[in-house]
Amino acid sequence: MAYTFSFEKLNVWLDSKELVKLIYLITKEFPSQEKFGLTNQLRHASISVASNLAEGTSRNTNKDKAHFSTMAFSSLMEVLNQLIIAKELNFINENNYQTLRTEIEKISNKLNALRKSQLKK
Repeated sequence: MAYTFSFEKLNVWLDSKELVKLIYLITKEFPSQEKFGLTNQLRHASISVASNLAEGTSRNTNKDKAHFSTMAFSSLMEVLNQLIIAKELNFINENNYQTLRTEIEKISNKLNALRKSQLKK
């Protein structure tokens, strides 16, 4: 069995990885002219959430770790912003929007808790 890295044990990383999958599924349905626009932006920002969490676990100081948790949170807010725009452009329906928004809220709460715990150490 392969070694499990510390970020792979974080529930918030697991949730953010699932968000990436949802974003990829939903953006498949976006208009083809958005391939290099909103589709690409949403995919990149969602991947950044998980990537910043992974990178943060490799840092030595808690302040550095918290910095990457903040960056992950910032990328998550970027995703939310882009989803709001996609909904207003009718690229996603209300049901998908609400599902994604609920996931984002769950992840944001976990990111805030992780950052607070990193700064207390």
